[in-house]
Amino acid sequence: MNELEIIKRKAVQIFSEEDLDKKIKSGKKLTIKLGADPSRPDLHIGHSVVLRVLKMFQDMGHEVVFVVGDFTAMIGDPSGKNKTRPSLTFEQARESAKTYMEQATKILDKDKTRIAFNSEWLSKMNFKDVINLTSKYTVARIMERDDFKNRFENNLPLSMHELLYPLMQGYDSVELKADIEIGGTDQTFNLLVGRELQKDYGQESQVVMTFPLLVGLDGKEKMSKSLDNYIGISDTPFEKFEKSMKIPDNVLRQYFELATDLPTEKINEIMKKDIVDAHKEFARELLKMYDDENSFEELEARYKTIAKGNIPDNIKQISIEEEKLGICDLLVMVGFANSKSEARRMINGKGVKVDGELIEDYSEVIDINEGKVIQFGKNRFIQIK
Repeated sequence: MNELEIIKRKAVQIFSEEDLDKKIKSGKKLTIKLGADPSRPDLHIGHSVVLRVLKMFQDMGHEVVFVVGDFTAMIGDPSGKNKTRPSLTFEQARESAKTYMEQATKILDKDKTRIAFNSEWLSKMNFKDVINLTSKYTVARIMERDDFKNRFENNLPLSMHELLYPLMQGYDSVELKADIEIGGTDQTFNLLVGRELQKDYGQESQVVMTFPLLVGLDGKEKMSKSLDNYIGISDTPFEKFEKSMKIPDNVLRQYFELATDLPTEKINEIMKKDIVDAHKEFARELLKMYDDENSFEELEARYKTIAKGNIPDNIKQISIEEEKLGICDLLVMVGFANSKSEARRMINGKGVKVDGELIEDYSEVIDINEGKVIQFGKNRFIQIK
């Protein structure tokens, strides 16, 4: 299966597949656009669905343009929300964009990725330009967007500046003369606005490709850091392994199909295995893509040790001079908590152990001695030396 076939397999909708084939067969170096929301700089494997598609287009010889919405972030896309989303300052948007790109280039070829900030053109528009842009689209068409329609019908606040967001994102495609724009299914409306605006500005309309939103580790909501149901691209190798084992069995195939580049035949072969082994194969793929596959056996052994309630070998060590410390002070000192109040919450949540013994009283004083092991949760350990 070649790259284009894998891309088509992953896509939910293509507007239109005929136009896509025509552009690919033209032999032209295409401009592939993805809009990045700098208000959410922490990337997880849900984001990797579209990033890996971009990488395939890069491998096919096309130019990828990462459009950082530093100007539109000052408005905040309310997509899927029932209320106006807080906006970012220009400085916050730029700082978040830097973090975003550091993670994204774990997938994309940095030398083949063009970064554009939409403040470069949107900030230069005068009021006449804005009026000209808004004349391209009717209120009726804008109100077809589900979240706008629902908020209006339920008498929820809907600000005028929010109605401009799809037009601004669409104008990015005009400015860049994008051939293809990709995004999640939650961005379908905005992406199609760009397709139509290009026609109004005398350009060939971009192909719009939408991709599924990966379900989180809870098996219900879409993957999100705020819901703590995610596997982060910057997670440690062990965190990736452990979280891979927590993927609900009924969505594991979707994870293989969307978050890896494995061909269907290989996925079929893996899914015929024992389900625990299939989970391990997914963990192996994540390590291969983002870390070091050679560490797989070591991580597997560590996981088995912890799953049995034992303390793994080769855990991090720290020197402490005090002979006695309150448990909250100790948790802060070893770096498990940022404050005593956070330490108390950890203890109240029954997540803290010392030498395997659960700590339930946050006023408890710990006798410090060499070899004592402090544990938080199932996989965070510090040994005192």
